[in-house]
Amino acid sequence: MPLSSTLVGTVGEPVVHDIDARWLMAYAAGLGDTLPCYLDTRRPEGIIPHPLFPVCFEWPALRAMRDSERAASLTAEERLRAVHATHDLILYRRVKPGDRVITRATVVGVERRPPGAYQVTRLDTLDATGALVCATWQGALYRGVAVEGPDRPAYDAPTLPRQRHGSAAVRAEVVIPISALAAHVYTECARIWNPIHTDLAVAERAGLPGLVLHGTATLALAVSRIIALEAENEPQRVWRVAGRFGAMVRMPSEVTVRILSRCETQEGEVIEFEVRNQEGQPAVRDGVVILRTPPPGSTAPRSVAA
Repeated sequence: MPLSSTLVGTVGEPVVHDIDARWLMAYAAGLGDTLPCYLDTRRPEGIIPHPLFPVCFEWPALRAMRDSERAASLTAEERLRAVHATHDLILYRRVKPGDRVITRATVVGVERRPPGAYQVTRLDTLDATGALVCATWQGALYRGVAVEGPDRPAYDAPTLPRQRHGSAAVRAEVVIPISALAAHVYTECARIWNPIHTDLAVAERAGLPGLVLHGTATLALAVSRIIALEAENEPQRVWRVAGRFGAMVRMPSEVTVRILSRCETQEGEVIEFEVRNQEGQPAVRDGVVILRTPPPGSTAPRSVAA
């Protein structure tokens, strides 16, 4: 069955989560990231989340939207063929233990792409006071699925600053080993369960060659290395992370994070990067991390409306 572009504008039911220290620490541990700010509960200012932690509380809202009545035109097998294609996260403030957050998903784009139907969902997360915590534009590609109706590109997707102009120079390169159990560990620590990453039978039904690592895990591992190499191990400076997912990361294997450029802009210091899998294929391309230029703790620039 085709994916209808009339889905654009559909708003999902709000999903509520209570944030606790155990979840924040587990996410960092699932990435093997041992920065004290993620794990040391003795810190007077408390622990903070890894910049990619919002994917944990966004996943249930995204999953509910995919399984909603309006999206039910797709068969179970077609929904299973959805792969994470693009990700653009803007952080307005960090969550902390004791926070209650509310996430709501809105379909903002549906269009045809050569491999299948491409759907963009915006995920807005608010705190208990109604203030915006973060917003993510998440693109999913339904491989082999047609689109019914005219293309409706994401109407509110923010633009990204681009600085690189074909230069072959690389600022830094680091290899990260990926264990055979990486997807299982990430699944449980993040509380993100998608069986294509941990269940061989389901992965085979989805047309995958085997178990593959979550795109958000690959992206988070890269962000951890960028924080170490470019942000003096100060994750609170990160206010935006974006990238496009491509080649699969098999397990066990290794990936290579390549930091391509760094440039100061009006939006902050822009770090461009890519991640290549063991075969040298781009697992993450057009990667961008933007660092705050004001002191840590200041409010990130708001480039989009809530």
